[in-house]
Amino acid sequence: MDRLDAMQIFVRVAELGSFSAAALQLGVARSAVTRQIAALEAHLGVKLMARSTRRLTLTSGGTAYLEKCRVILNLVEAAETDVAAERLTPRGNIHISLPLSFGIKRLAPLLLDFSQRYPEVGLDMDYSDRRVKLIEEGIDLSIRITRRLDPGDVARKIGTSRLLVIASPDYLARHGQPQHPAELVHHECLGYTAGGAVQSWSFMVDGGLENFPVHSRIHANNGDVLSEAAAQGLGITCQPDFIIERYLAAGSLAPILGDFPIPELGIYAMLPSNRHVPHRVRVLMDFLAAGLA
Repeated sequence: MDRLDAMQIFVRVAELGSFSAAALQLGVARSAVTRQIAALEAHLGVKLMARSTRRLTLTSGGTAYLEKCRVILNLVEAAETDVAAERLTPRGNIHISLPLSFGIKRLAPLLLDFSQRYPEVGLDMDYSDRRVKLIEEGIDLSIRITRRLDPGDVARKIGTSRLLVIASPDYLARHGQPQHPAELVHHECLGYTAGGAVQSWSFMVDGGLENFPVHSRIHANNGDVLSEAAAQGLGITCQPDFIIERYLAAGSLAPILGDFPIPELGIYAMLPSNRHVPHRVRVLMDFLAAGLA
């Protein structure tokens, strides 16, 4: 039994809560995973996991051993990376999760350039606006666009995005142009609902952040759809610059309420909290940060 291999398998099983899921993610047979865990328990003389037909749970000894394994494996990877990073070409696979619209419009060209420059790195790209679970889903890097991070998040800021309130000239001609965010309650607003129901929009007013109620008849969890609806004169929407730039250039949408800015969004590279960052992932983060600068 290779103890480091057995530790890696144990950590993956513990994180995923399943022998089958760990085997699938590691690309090995379930029986091989079972044998490694059994051999590790025999070597330690301690039961690490309690198995039933419905779930797998760690014993107290397994919980303590899991934390030690994570430390050891991170140290091993860090030692290898620090020694090899200066001379090795990045290689290996990176599983990256990307927001849908921003991923397609801004990140896809950069990732294809990265792939051309580093042919020994494989990219597994997952385009979705859902909030992924990095550890459970085996994701090495996730790009998230948000105004604030959660406690415990491990992240690097690689860019920013501006939010603009926009409407079509036709809509403004028919309904008038609001001069203050408080007037939005009298307009048809197109609400982005990925984070929940739309009830208010936030603006900077006299140096402070204030929330203003909005009325939304049309909702969507995709900014491209809402921008197109606004371009067709169906209402006012609030969208990031990377989605609406082509509409602004064509004149089909116009920015409004420019005297009341909206706090910008941060673009973050999110990392699993339980492992050392591989050299290939660091190189990719640097590449994306430079491309978005």
